[in-house]
Amino acid sequence: MKKLLLLLSVPFLSYGQTPTDDIVAKAAKIHAKVLTIDTHADVPINMMKDSFDVAVEHSYEKDGSQIDFPRMKKGGMDGMFFAVYLGQGKRSAEANAEAKKKALAIFHKIHEAVRLNPDVAGLAVTSKDAFRLQKEGKRAVFIGMENGWPVDNDIKNLKMYHDLGLRYITLSHSANNDICDSSTDPDGPEFNGLSKFGEEVVKEMNRLGMMVDISHVSDSTFYDVIKLTKVPVIASHSSCRALCDVPRNMTDDMIRTLAKNGGVIQINFVPGFVKKPSQDQELSMKALRMKVRQTELSAADKKVLFEEMKAIGKKYEKDMPTVADAVNHIEHVIKLTSVNHVGIGMDLDGGGRVIGMNDVSQIGAITEELVRRGYSEKDIAKIWGGNIMRVLDKVEKGAEKL
Repeated sequence: MKKLLLLLSVPFLSYGQTPTDDIVAKAAKIHAKVLTIDTHADVPINMMKDSFDVAVEHSYEKDGSQIDFPRMKKGGMDGMFFAVYLGQGKRSAEANAEAKKKALAIFHKIHEAVRLNPDVAGLAVTSKDAFRLQKEGKRAVFIGMENGWPVDNDIKNLKMYHDLGLRYITLSHSANNDICDSSTDPDGPEFNGLSKFGEEVVKEMNRLGMMVDISHVSDSTFYDVIKLTKVPVIASHSSCRALCDVPRNMTDDMIRTLAKNGGVIQINFVPGFVKKPSQDQELSMKALRMKVRQTELSAADKKVLFEEMKAIGKKYEKDMPTVADAVNHIEHVIKLTSVNHVGIGMDLDGGGRVIGMNDVSQIGAITEELVRRGYSEKDIAKIWGGNIMRVLDKVEKGAEKL
């Protein structure tokens, strides 16, 4: 009896310990085989800086950057949705026009990076593109938009962005816009969900075959989207409120509702969304993220910023979440719904980082953790890319019927 109990305890004793050679080997084999897709990458923030070349390998330890084509290849990251991100600014005709202009400049930079590196990467707009590029040994560059501000109250702009390769829009960011309420606007709700224009945006995105992304939006906006949409929606970079009680994360009911809709939640690796930080740490990291997102930074500014980043990291290192903590969110979604409704959107270069994974070259640690917990190759393939590609396909096919 004692021997039986000992044998039964072995899997649990290995939890959280250094992976065995067998687990490492098995994980590496699976990781090399499955299509790995991350749905939210803020590397365009760096790409818009004259000093940054996405085709050259950089170093997190030296400059704080987390994504480039060489490190994507090194880490086995087959594809990422590069974010056309603009923090919400003043809502006026002039400011909206400027937001559109800046967004188009980011689109241009992404297209240019692909055009200048045809042997390394390719633009992807469908799941077929992703699988083809994986087979060719190239990185698939999808495009998502974080914050619908550049839509500029003109529904026709959605078609223009779609033609440029855009395949999802995060309807809002950290403040309300003309489309909907944000989960974190300091002034609270403005529309109690979607605005009238926002309703038209969701309908047009459905018609075009563009995924509606409900990360960052208020709870009421989420439920408005679910009532209105004719196809599955996504949360491109959100986590579970039950494990980390912040407004940016999704409640259990929201996650179950998303699953009934056929959608998928892509787990965010920003520390404060994985594990609830202390108030001091939260304020420090929020201020740091705002500085990181600036595109006009001198070499001296970047050096100061990186030193500040290291100092904050060291100060709160004992409170930093781990890869295992992030995978807890994946597992929570699976227990609530099934393995068919969860994926990965780490928010790298936008604040995403956990102990055990500093940059995109280290993403194999996630697969190792999943293998350690007993997930099969089939399950891991769904988590890493299968689920989001299924939704992309359904949204595309849904557009053909509208």
